[in-house]
Amino acid sequence: MAISTVFEKLGKAIFETPFGANRISKDAPDMAEIRIAVLDAVKAKSHRASGKLVFPYNVIRVELRGVPETQVSVFEGDFLASYFAQEIKSALSRSSYRFPSDLEVTLVPSTVLPLERESWVVVETMQRKPETAVEHTPGGVALLRVIEGAANVQELAIDKARVNIGRTLEVFRTGGPSRRNDLAFTEDSATVSREHAHITRSSKTGECRIFNDRNYRGESNCGIWIVREGMSQAVHRGARGALLRSGDEIHLGRTILRFEAGSELTPS
Repeated sequence: MAISTVFEKLGKAIFETPFGANRISKDAPDMAEIRIAVLDAVKAKSHRASGKLVFPYNVIRVELRGVPETQVSVFEGDFLASYFAQEIKSALSRSSYRFPSDLEVTLVPSTVLPLERESWVVVETMQRKPETAVEHTPGGVALLRVIEGAANVQELAIDKARVNIGRTLEVFRTGGPSRRNDLAFTEDSATVSREHAHITRSSKTGECRIFNDRNYRGESNCGIWIVREGMSQAVHRGARGALLRSGDEIHLGRTILRFEAGSELTPS
């Protein structure tokens, strides 16, 4: 059943004017406009990986401003959130997007009216953290295996604080040497940068994080993705990088690595 049909069945008193007939603004959105705003935000946060459109987040938070106090409880219920999730999943499927099977929508109604130039609808996307984190022992072994691409080594142990990944073994700048890559893809100059990424390993927890070192512009040109349980996650430049979990596939342009840690290591 389409969400628009559900709205009709629940009655005009609530849904045809969800923001109130006597509000101070005449441009408050109706339900169709809210749905379009959510879908636009979802598609804006998507990216392409290996030719596929991917929406990697499993939580969509929709803040609705200016909701009358008498209708707040309706918007807080699970019913509308579940139908919004159903509509979004259906729309993404029709457009051949890949998305997490546990995708959910949270509606957050607010009685506060938006200020000038503020939006009535604010959409945020986020990745829900797993309930139990994957632990790494300080003395555990972490390994990178080359799955696709030609590198200087096919396997690399992450046994120090930082491991560099790039196109050449030695990287030089005008002023002299810049850095040395531990893993170098010398035959894939088209998609791997000289200073593409690095992985850090915590001596206390053993956890490994990957960081994007590339110079690039635009969300779609980050050049690093993690594929985990069939879903892709872009790794953009940032101070915290992205936490790696054993079994992750790391895509650097057209090259692919597999990260393995501790007891998850598999025979060569």
